[in-house]
Amino acid sequence: MQGTFKDELIQASAALTERKFEWRQSASALRRHWPEYLMEAACLGLFMVSACSFTVLLQHPTSALRQAIPSPFARRALTGLAMGLTAIGLIYSPWGRQSGAHLNPSTTLTFFRLGKIEHWDAAFYFLGQFLGGTLGVLLSSLIWGEAITHEKVRYAATLPGMNGTWIAFVAELAISFLMMTMVLNVSNSPRIAHFTGVLAGALVATYITLESPLSGMSMNPARSFASAFPGHIWSSLWIYFTAPPLGMLLAGEVYVRFRGRGAVFCAKLHHDNDKRCIFRCAYKALTSNHT
Repeated sequence: MQGTFKDELIQASAALTERKFEWRQSASALRRHWPEYLMEAACLGLFMVSACSFTVLLQHPTSALRQAIPSPFARRALTGLAMGLTAIGLIYSPWGRQSGAHLNPSTTLTFFRLGKIEHWDAAFYFLGQFLGGTLGVLLSSLIWGEAITHEKVRYAATLPGMNGTWIAFVAELAISFLMMTMVLNVSNSPRIAHFTGVLAGALVATYITLESPLSGMSMNPARSFASAFPGHIWSSLWIYFTAPPLGMLLAGEVYVRFRGRGAVFCAKLHHDNDKRCIFRCAYKALTSNHT
């Protein structure tokens, strides 16, 4: 009995010590890297302000722009162009160049799985992305008022198309897989790494134009939650919490199988700049191998 009690005390003490160590690690990460966490939050917030604004302008029935463009395809193409340019602008902005411009928990999770991000940095990126995106939609509600609640707008929510939820799931899985496949192959190729953000924006534009009738085009749990929260649109949220991370994680696994874990040099989408990098970075090795 006495031995058992001592063992329990030792185990409890070890657990307490481990928790204290984890809290110290989290506090250290927050103290050192809080600018990057806020930049991630701000960038996704701005992305959502852009998404809500262009959805109101191009989809609300009383909008002059909506009335001038009767074709749904043309309106989707314009929305895609606007959001693709928004993504490019954020990726190459000073904030995006410092944070890495993930803007998406699925992207952060994949780079964490590939060993490029410390776990507390990943956790705070997740938090920043969800809070930033949600605050962006709430700000849009203040800007646009009741227009954002209209059934044709609905807080720019991502919703399955007429083909149903499982088609939407497969579509989200596919576009997320393709996006991360592009990011990994381009960002880790020294000749074309600086085009990663441009190609990401081009894919966003293409997906909104062609794929959004199937799933609403999310690829991003935080982006979908940000729209669902104020509108209480919960029924299909599971799609956007499962398919995008699965698709991107699968892309990461395929990339590693073909090129090896050592072929992932950093977690930034744009690295050729003067901003600090908080990740497990080997970008210098990538550029030195090229030279």
